[in-house]
Amino acid sequence: MKFKRQMEDGYVALVLSGKVMGGPDFEKFHGEVKDLLAQGHRKFLFEFNKVDWINSTGVGIIVSCHQSIRDAEGRLVICGANKRVKNVYYVSQLDKIFETYDGCDEAIAALT
Repeated sequence: MKFKRQMEDGYVALVLSGKVMGGPDFEKFHGEVKDLLAQGHRKFLFEFNKVDWINSTGVGIIVSCHQSIRDAEGRLVICGANKRVKNVYYVSQLDKIFETYDGCDEAIAALT
């Protein structure tokens, strides 16, 4: 998994790519979210347009980040997941926890 941070007006976008499967990526990504929270950011967009796959450990990364953001009274929206990633959400019933949007424009509008 790779990710790129983009500071936008009113929110932070974290653009993920590759396979979200845990391992050393967990600490790096969750650390980035925690650092941004410590800096006072509270609105996050996780963009999944370039994510090929996510496994249960990868879902754990996103759940942990969601929990940290929620604990800081922040908000997380997710956009652009492909069909394979969405299936993982539905099977694990995360579509009831995460605020997800097909298009990123729609997610940005909801966030801001």
